[in-house]
Amino acid sequence: MITEVLSINELKKEAPVFGQLSFDNHEQVVFCQDKDTGLKAIIGVHNTILGPALGGTRMYDYKTEWDALNDVLRLSRGMTYKAAITGLNLGGGKAVIMGDAKKIKTPELMRRFGKFVHTLGGKYYTAEDVGMETSDMDTVREVTPYVTGISEAKGGAGNPSPVTAYGVYMGMKAATKFAYGDDNLDGKKILVQGIGHVGEELVRLTSKEGAKVIISDINEERLTSVSKAYGVEIYRGDDLYSEAADIYAPCALGATVNDETINKLKVKVIAGAANNQLANEDAHGALLQNKGIVYAPDFLINAGGIINVYAEIAGYGREQIMSKTENIYNTTLDILNRAKATSITTNVAAIRIAEDRINARKKEQKSAL
Repeated sequence: MITEVLSINELKKEAPVFGQLSFDNHEQVVFCQDKDTGLKAIIGVHNTILGPALGGTRMYDYKTEWDALNDVLRLSRGMTYKAAITGLNLGGGKAVIMGDAKKIKTPELMRRFGKFVHTLGGKYYTAEDVGMETSDMDTVREVTPYVTGISEAKGGAGNPSPVTAYGVYMGMKAATKFAYGDDNLDGKKILVQGIGHVGEELVRLTSKEGAKVIISDINEERLTSVSKAYGVEIYRGDDLYSEAADIYAPCALGATVNDETINKLKVKVIAGAANNQLANEDAHGALLQNKGIVYAPDFLINAGGIINVYAEIAGYGREQIMSKTENIYNTTLDILNRAKATSITTNVAAIRIAEDRINARKKEQKSAL
């Protein structure tokens, strides 16, 4: 199925939810509203064949409710593949809360959202994502047990961002090995777009190895802070995508790899933390392949976060978390080699592996009936 970002006019021509191209046989989509707290949220449960759906809650000031719906559908689908390809007994889900986190987020709003999560009875577990902090998950935990990524002080696995970044780092090194024959990042020029919690940690890891890191973000204060902390350069040009470099690491929002940017990119590797980096999975995956750019599938290499929070459900410790996350290196290399051997895109190769695991479980369940 082709998944693409639709314009608002295109969305309006589609039947709500079921008719959208971003709808991919989702099991459940829940619209949540509370007038007293100002909460407007959508929870998307894509697939629960392998286990309960798990995925973070993103708080973002979407331009329209259509944008929010499109985002949660794409993100929840990605979580299904992320869990499957990582070998976790989890399904895919995601939630979005509409609004500026700096302006409307309150403990009351988070608790009200938690109550909506609770009504799903464990079919969906939430966690931290863009616009959220570990403390917010602690607040949600006050009203429902179906939340992960709570603080270590409260018995949780803590902030998943450092583990997410470590997985991206492992995937980046694997893609670098595939493209250059050596996974050493020393001297490699890396464009990191988006320096939130995950992006900053990726900057730390890559600059520590000796990479020449150039950072870009809409937050000038963050740029200055991260630049000083790690001695990295701030991008001051007009078009980041046209910058000559070795690696492009998108770590902000999705769909930055599209018709316009692919024609500009001068890198050999794309490996970043952002979800849904390809605006159109099939078309843009093929364009990257034709251009000789190695794309490390985002839902694979940014899986460290879900590995981290899943530990709270599965009951394993820090050593296992890091071991499973480090294995992203081997899985990435395996997928890149499979894609090359079978002349398919890396994104398709990764999705097929994930779908094979889901379909095998589905057959097991049917035979058990």
